[in-house]
Amino acid sequence: MSAVSTTGTEPMSHRQIMEALSGLLLVLFVAMLSGTVVSTALPQIIGALNGSQTQYTWVVTATLLTATASTPIWGKLADLFNKKTLVQVAIVLFVIGSVISGLAQSAGQLIGARAFQGIGVGGLQALVQVVIAAMIPPRERGRYNGYLGGVMAVATVGGPLLGGLIVDTSWLGWRWCFFVGVPVAVLALVVLQATLHVPTIRRENVKIDYLGATLIAAGVSVLLVWISFVDDSFAWISWQSAAMVGGGLLLLALAVYVESRASEPVVPLAIVRQRTTALAILASLAVGMAMFGGAVFLGQYFQIGRGYSPTEAGLLTIPMMVGVLGSSIVAGRMITRSGRVKPYIVTGSVVLVAGFAALGVIDHETSLVFLGGAMLLVGIGVGMTMQNLVLAVQNTVSLRDIGAASSTVAFFRSLGGTIGVSVLGAVLARRVGDQITRDLTAAGFPAASSSGSSNLNITALPEAVQHIVRAAYGDATGHIFLISAGIAVVGVIAALLLKPITLRNSVDLPSEPAR
Repeated sequence: MSAVSTTGTEPMSHRQIMEALSGLLLVLFVAMLSGTVVSTALPQIIGALNGSQTQYTWVVTATLLTATASTPIWGKLADLFNKKTLVQVAIVLFVIGSVISGLAQSAGQLIGARAFQGIGVGGLQALVQVVIAAMIPPRERGRYNGYLGGVMAVATVGGPLLGGLIVDTSWLGWRWCFFVGVPVAVLALVVLQATLHVPTIRRENVKIDYLGATLIAAGVSVLLVWISFVDDSFAWISWQSAAMVGGGLLLLALAVYVESRASEPVVPLAIVRQRTTALAILASLAVGMAMFGGAVFLGQYFQIGRGYSPTEAGLLTIPMMVGVLGSSIVAGRMITRSGRVKPYIVTGSVVLVAGFAALGVIDHETSLVFLGGAMLLVGIGVGMTMQNLVLAVQNTVSLRDIGAASSTVAFFRSLGGTIGVSVLGAVLARRVGDQITRDLTAAGFPAASSSGSSNLNITALPEAVQHIVRAAYGDATGHIFLISAGIAVVGVIAALLLKPITLRNSVDLPSEPAR
């Protein structure tokens, strides 16, 4: 057994919690802003860098992939070392990645920079949950989750608006979409240094399972690369498909083998096998696939499919963020009052399916009122499920395992998002390409005219071709959301199978960890 020592276990007062939360909420804001500020600006960014639809998808996927791969490592480190120091390291990595992204000269360089930035994002998305769990008992955490929901809503609403304003302002330009988060991150670093004091658990003679984490990242990466290029660069049934799918699955199987035998696995199988954790993971995987995979294409739909400016596209996504803000605050306070979390997860997952199903029928002429109502439902569903799935898992483990448990759920949610963006992006690219080619041919344009349609700088195309491209993107996006609704149904099933639980009032388990 490793020696264990704990320091700083005195309970924090409400004032201390709020002071520490101020820095953590800034961190969360920065992490979310890094994705949302780019969402409405990405069509113009990729157009300026002469990128393709596949590169558009990978600018998002690269960050999600490295965040996914690094999340369990950050979570395990949080169980072993000082949580405050780890949060600050993650912020520094995020800042460096942001600066490099803003200096990128090509779509390839931007993808690489975003991949580096994702390492910091992975740390922030895991560690904020871990630190909050170390400060606040699960029963009380519902109330504070309302603050998290508020910050999520502000970042998600403000991000697209800010991104749109930046790219629409001639003296700024799209590079400031990446630079804008740097001062906020630095401010968060200073605030946390002054306010954050959480328990530190140190265990001697332990090792991080980097081999397992590497195998997981490699396996997922190979499968995502295959998804991005299959049916375009090579056929579904081909030696390339067999090699990539077989290789990816083999790497993941080896990862499970390594994790099952590691003394300190990054994804602890003992925790994963618990019913609550397993079902929360399944629900998070489905919600992540649906939410990230669907929502990331909304900015593209409004700009390319409907012809709105980046600023207008940001304004049009407000209903979704109102849903996130309202539902997370209301549900958080009701959970704290009752101590019951399952009813809100179930309700949220059902509403999420309904929202995506409504978005599944849109085309390039759909009423904005209908779109707003559907996005409001999606926002409500997200606000009621995302945080509360983590909360349900945190309630079942001891404080010493809170990092691994929290980061495991975040890992699978991020993994679902990575798979969702990549799969749905590939589906969108195929459908758009086929429809553009078909419509150009029907309109009497030469076949060569479609060669530039995969380039998202559509303002360089003739007006008649622009109309065809916009209609193709507008019509194909509905199909993406319909797939998202089908995926989200899995989350409903997992939520229904969760055990009804009452959240505990203590930060740590009063007795031995739940089996």
